[in-house]
Amino acid sequence: MYANAGGDDTFYRKGTYISGAAQGYLIDKKTADKYGITKITDLKDPKLAKLFDTDGDGKADLTGCQAGWGCEGVIEHQLTEFKLRDSITHKQGQYAAIISDTIARFNDGEPVLYYTWTPYWVSGKLVPGKDVVWLEVPYSANPNGTDTALPNGKNYGFDINSERIVANKEWAEANPAAAKLFEIMKLPINAVSAENMMISNGQDSVKEIERHADQWIQANQKTFDQWISAAKKAAH
Repeated sequence: MYANAGGDDTFYRKGTYISGAAQGYLIDKKTADKYGITKITDLKDPKLAKLFDTDGDGKADLTGCQAGWGCEGVIEHQLTEFKLRDSITHKQGQYAAIISDTIARFNDGEPVLYYTWTPYWVSGKLVPGKDVVWLEVPYSANPNGTDTALPNGKNYGFDINSERIVANKEWAEANPAAAKLFEIMKLPINAVSAENMMISNGQDSVKEIERHADQWIQANQKTFDQWISAAKKAAH
């Protein structure tokens, strides 16, 4: 999309606003620890797959990706590639609804298996490393051909995303202070997930979102002041 709209000739895009946006498959930590489940392919074992069966057919039910989303193609590709069709059913629907059912099952103490991405409010409710754990894939198998292995050796099967600020190039050149701010601002991914969770909990008015932003600034005042100082310098 970026390239088709003119790319770097049309847009200003420097720096990375949010980095390390992981996505992939997770299960509840209690079940992972009890049965030693670390990979999605561990669910080839019918006894392990049955733990995540919600409809009584003996197969694990994966709370998956909304039809038409990019993640749908990756999940469908991997279920075939890793020969998981006989042990996992890809449950699809309106994502917010089906993930809410999954969270309810977790809160009832039941095992859960689901796909999600970060930053998103789900990781504020089911915290990776505390409530749930990422499942690895045995090797990179992404329809786009990318290597999804991480520097730490883990492989969640999906590309790690970065989110960047994009502005009209002409406007950015005419407003160097703003351009500099866009380049140097960085938000921790957990801060974004926390904000998403507050919005999902009903704190979604403009006034409340501005209050959240002010609170974050106050808690990170020194960093914020450094951004503003550098931006002002760029204007001269």
